[in-house]
Amino acid sequence: MAGFLQEFRDFAVKGNAIDMAVGIVVGTAFNKVVNSIVSDLLMPPLGLLIGGVNFKDLRLVIQSPVAAAEGVAAQPEVAVAYGNFIDTCIQFVIIAFSAFMVVKAMNRIIAARPKPGA
Repeated sequence: MAGFLQEFRDFAVKGNAIDMAVGIVVGTAFNKVVNSIVSDLLMPPLGLLIGGVNFKDLRLVIQSPVAAAEGVAAQPEVAVAYGNFIDTCIQFVIIAFSAFMVVKAMNRIIAARPKPGA
């Protein structure tokens, strides 16, 4: 058991594990920023351009809500929220493009480094 704990401690204090943890925290914060950019800055003007629509409200109602009658429980609305899907897809594209640009920049930096023994 002591060997396992020692191995875990060695892993946890390695630079790679700490770098990964920092990356996850920064990535989570970046996701919140992108979510806000899309939901609060991009989608409202886009919705205005297509007729004053809030994308979060766009949905295809499959079944309207049923009001409760005597002894019968109410049924909620059944709908496909395609507006949320569009919003999420735009967020994904922005995050994927940002990750692509970071990887592209890192590849350039790595390629520009002098090769060992050269």
